Amino acid sequence: MTQLRSIVCSIIGHVDHGKSQIVETITGLSIVEREAGRITQCINAINVPFSLIEEIIGNYKHKIKIPGLLIIDTPGHASFTNLRKRGGSLADIAVLVIDVNEGVKPQTVECIEILKHNKTPFVIAANKIDLIHGFNYKNKSLLETINSQPENIRNEIDKKIYSVVGKLAGYGFDSERFDRVDDYTKKIAIIPTSAKLKLGIPELLLVLTGLAQRFMEIKLIIDVNKPAKGVVLEIKEEKGFGKTIDAIIYDGKIRINDEIIIAGLEKPITTRVRNLLEQSIKNKKLVVVDEVEAACTVKIIPKDAEEIFAGMPFEVADKNSEERIKKEIQKEVEEVLIGTDDEGVIIKADSLGSLEALTSLLRENKIPIKKASLGNINKSDIAEASAEEDPLYKTILAFNVKSVESNSVKIINHDVIYKIIEDYKQWKDNEVKKAEQEKLKNIIRPGKILVLPGTVFRQSNPAIAGIEVLAGSITADCPLMDENGRALTRIKSIQVEGKNVQKVEQGKQAAVSLPGITIGRQVFENSALLTDIPEEDFRKIKEMKNYLNPSEIQLLKEISIIKRRKDPLWGV
Repeated sequence: MTQLRSIVCSIIGHVDHGKSQIVETITGLSIVEREAGRITQCINAINVPFSLIEEIIGNYKHKIKIPGLLIIDTPGHASFTNLRKRGGSLADIAVLVIDVNEGVKPQTVECIEILKHNKTPFVIAANKIDLIHGFNYKNKSLLETINSQPENIRNEIDKKIYSVVGKLAGYGFDSERFDRVDDYTKKIAIIPTSAKLKLGIPELLLVLTGLAQRFMEIKLIIDVNKPAKGVVLEIKEEKGFGKTIDAIIYDGKIRINDEIIIAGLEKPITTRVRNLLEQSIKNKKLVVVDEVEAACTVKIIPKDAEEIFAGMPFEVADKNSEERIKKEIQKEVEEVLIGTDDEGVIIKADSLGSLEALTSLLRENKIPIKKASLGNINKSDIAEASAEEDPLYKTILAFNVKSVESNSVKIINHDVIYKIIEDYKQWKDNEVKKAEQEKLKNIIRPGKILVLPGTVFRQSNPAIAGIEVLAGSITADCPLMDENGRALTRIKSIQVEGKNVQKVEQGKQAAVSLPGITIGRQVFENSALLTDIPEEDFRKIKEMKNYLNPSEIQLLKEISIIKRRKDPLWGV
């Protein structure tokens, strides 16, 4: 029997922009208060029947066929990438929540990128409009409330919304305030909201149901008598039940005592459904049910829940379909877990979808991956990363997992996927720079000094005088020449405020000891001297001039001009 299923709708966005408050306003469930620090710590999936939506939106002139919404409130500290199924996103549509006063933030960008990558339709809730200075709540509909504001407040609302429009344009999305959208297939609708005041929530639901009704009806048709297909959202420890699986069923039906096959890291896991629990919107409690139909969220009490990870696909099976399902779902996992590069970084993540998103992003940035896996970082990962020959690949990049200490391996572990890439690139650049600087360590670098007048402490044997570094730097034991290219001496030692130092840089003064010369004969007060760079050192410096500052580059040119007066091919 075929019928329309509920719309799977993800509520996503930057931390503390009001996602959970919007879900609370729609469902009446107190999500925010029960979360530590008032920030969503886990994924909440809630079945919302259309009867409840109808209460919120009031009289709706069009007939609604869709049975309801399956609302998924995802954490601000993690992506919603484990909400996936083969071929794309599990979500039919998403609501991207943006605090209209803060605008687009790092995790907002992450969400936009993933929506774009998965080609998931979405609308925007421009939340917290009540916090715009001078905003006056009129207890009317959204547009009536906005239109009743003074002109300066209306202008401020538009200014903030069009700031979001501009940001979205940078990612290739054309957007507009919902009441000004002429074609919902071409423009992203922005609905101003105040979840706290319940303002704009009816309009948000109207846009969501309207879009689903008009453009997604065929996609929502399922056969409810088919064996269920689903995705593991979370593994939780529940008092009295032990380990439980929070799951989304997106196709078919699941019953108590059904056998389910869940994809595993190395091989499929087969278990049996001991119990099914569903959260009741009416009494806010989990209730035992015999069966559930797609699309819905359900808590599965399995016979065994070891080695099951978030994001893993599963299917209800029988003896005739068991081998086919095992092969298909494991292939889906292996497409993400398999490492194809001979050398590269190791990556770990808390869920299959997160791992897929991290893998995709690394590929886009041309960062090779030797191994991709799920779960916390362990000693085996450290040993494997340590064995890499290239020091830049002695690295573990991890998303939202527990880590261990390591002196031999660089570990970058974040709860924002894009931050992992940024930090790795920055670390890699610094490591390359350090390696190049190490190569420059024993090379004579460009430097120019001035012998300061009135600071000759000894004329010879060795000559000691005060100097100022005009450009570049000088080091103890570096050779010096005059402005005609004549070799003069080596700096025997350098003192700054009575203490011996190895190096003095531009703008600093010091006393230098110069053997083999007499001040007043080869060198004079107010003389400019330059480091006498050997030709081989000059060639090496040219190859690594990215690590020289502008004054050193200019000085290098000056030294080469002096040297080429005698030898036109010097340093070429």
